[in-house]
Amino acid sequence: MTAAEKINAPHRMSEPPFVRRLLIGISLAFMALFLVVPLASVFAEALKQGFGFYFQTLRDPMTVSAIKLTLIVAGISVPLNCIFGVAAAWAIAKFDFRGKNILLTLIDLPFSISPVISGMIYVLIFGAQGWFGSWFSDNMKIIFAVPGIVLATIFVTFPFVARELIPLMQAQGRTEEEAARVLGASGWQTFWRVTIPNIKWGLIYGVILCNARAMGEFGAVSVVSGHIQGQTNTIPLHVQILYESNNSTGAFAVASLLTFLALVTLALKTWVEYRNNELRGTAFTPVPVAKKPVNNL
Repeated sequence: MTAAEKINAPHRMSEPPFVRRLLIGISLAFMALFLVVPLASVFAEALKQGFGFYFQTLRDPMTVSAIKLTLIVAGISVPLNCIFGVAAAWAIAKFDFRGKNILLTLIDLPFSISPVISGMIYVLIFGAQGWFGSWFSDNMKIIFAVPGIVLATIFVTFPFVARELIPLMQAQGRTEEEAARVLGASGWQTFWRVTIPNIKWGLIYGVILCNARAMGEFGAVSVVSGHIQGQTNTIPLHVQILYESNNSTGAFAVASLLTFLALVTLALKTWVEYRNNELRGTAFTPVPVAKKPVNNL
């Protein structure tokens, strides 16, 4: 190796084996203390009184109602946030317009505002004494009803899809869309045949995170729901009611559903990341072409 190659060669940091083992041990101990032990304790407490009590709690009408409401809220908010996220990311990444930075700031707004505050905003707007409370009280009930829960969930979850797609679409650029338009494709054809295939894994990733947050949201939903059992209680709110009723085993039994959802979300998230990295690694790999023998004349 020449002197220039030695200078330009990457220098690897080499720590003593003791330091490496210490860092790995600290990381594993931290994960065990703050991740593995709490997860194991949830399922241990949920099954404390046996499988019979566990399934009896899950079959309780109030629990079933909370599960149904959680699925309904997620089924409404996630597709709406998916549509908004794709539209916002496409507009920000593919076009230049005034107010782009303002739109980016508004997308990040739920990350900087407490969910409880966002729930209070909806109460001040749509509550009985709110700005539009008198009008909605005569036509449609928003606060302490399902529409209010859906609105609060949409607010706290709408950044997830957009924030996953914006950097992805910015990195891809506009070349393929512009080429499709030059070749005569319409806007919808370009969107469905060029844009969507390029962002599908990022879109799935954002939808997974959005769905997990929608099902587990507590603060904003707690403010606008009214805690009406059998009507406006989602799974997190039902867990709180069971725990405050000195039914800790039942609370952990219902909480185990959210814990299982978190584990499924983590597995799906890992799989999507693996598939995305796999496709990135093979997308531009040239296919070897067999060379034909040349006859020397």
